[in-house]
Amino acid sequence: MNATVAEPPSLDVAPADPRLEEWLKSYPPEVYGDRLYQSIEMMERYSIELAIDLLRQLNVLDQLDDWRSPKELCRALTFQPRFSSALRWLLERLVETECIEAQSDGNGERSYRLRQRPWIAELARIRARAMEIDAGNAATLDLLDHAASIYPAVARGEQTGEQGLFGPKGIGLWLSYFHNSNPTYAVNNWVGAMVAGDRLCSRPRLRILEVGAGAGSGSETLLQVFEKRGLLPGIERYLITEPNAFFRRRAQRELTSRYTNVPLEWGTLDLNLPWRDQIVPDAEFDLVYAVNVLHVSKDLLFSLAQAASVLTKEGWLILGECIRPYANQPIYPELMFQNLESFIDVRTDPEVRPRPGFLTPEQWRGAFARAGFARAEVVPHIEKLRDIYPHFFTCAISGQNSQ
Repeated sequence: MNATVAEPPSLDVAPADPRLEEWLKSYPPEVYGDRLYQSIEMMERYSIELAIDLLRQLNVLDQLDDWRSPKELCRALTFQPRFSSALRWLLERLVETECIEAQSDGNGERSYRLRQRPWIAELARIRARAMEIDAGNAATLDLLDHAASIYPAVARGEQTGEQGLFGPKGIGLWLSYFHNSNPTYAVNNWVGAMVAGDRLCSRPRLRILEVGAGAGSGSETLLQVFEKRGLLPGIERYLITEPNAFFRRRAQRELTSRYTNVPLEWGTLDLNLPWRDQIVPDAEFDLVYAVNVLHVSKDLLFSLAQAASVLTKEGWLILGECIRPYANQPIYPELMFQNLESFIDVRTDPEVRPRPGFLTPEQWRGAFARAGFARAEVVPHIEKLRDIYPHFFTCAISGQNSQ
């Protein structure tokens, strides 16, 4: 095994490509600016450091003197077979550092071998730098730390990802993470809300269904954007659904007190069951809206078709989504979700969802087209943006019902 140790990369963040600012100039500072750019770079680096630390804790690096697949590593280290997906993600993070090399067989399976020992993880230094950039980054850093802490127990089968991430400690961390004071998450809410405001600005009346609202940060931003555009008086119905009762009650308490003149309703909706059977009274909506929800649908095409079934003839489906700029590219938010059954146990499709998790812009467009949506757009234009900045992971996908 190669005994050389790689040098850690510099903590200095290279200036953003000037073309990036040009691409994103239409967004307000709360959506995109230099602080967010630097924060994203720190989160990418932090997740790589966590991957280094975890692969050492799990004794994986000692197994990589020859080519090994994640499944082979799980068998050798007596890990749970389902942990192979999370393990592959950790290994792919180190492929980026060139400490590990990878090869693929004809069936899409990947094997890995150590090229050189990675440096000792510098978590404290990177956290301190991220906090200097924006104190709001604490929410993402804390959740990344907590998610990483459960990897060994999940690997050994001592607990599930759901048990570790949604226990008493986890709930508070999720609430902080899915909050508009968290810069690396708030951008998800803003991009989707701004596209919704653009698409619906000329409608005299609005009936809105929001799916998977969580604790309401996406709802809050959508209402803020609609208020600025003078659209609130036209809202006839806004049905906000969230299956988690704790999150739903929290959102209801905060939003009903702030928007007393908006007809807000609250309910639950299961993405994976027929939607019309769950909405009372049955209705057709001008907008179906969701932020970081549809990618966990058990069957994505089914859920998209269900969204179309509750839309008016020219109604809009608008999703704020974390996106994968390139196929198979590991991105830092995945560290939080790799051990959740709801994230990985989904129906795959060779064209629109070849793997669980986040989709590429091409895959979203293909999924919208197959579900019968017209005028499918991804904003901002990630296919062009990724060539100058491959770490912009947020977009809005919109499509108009043509059925």
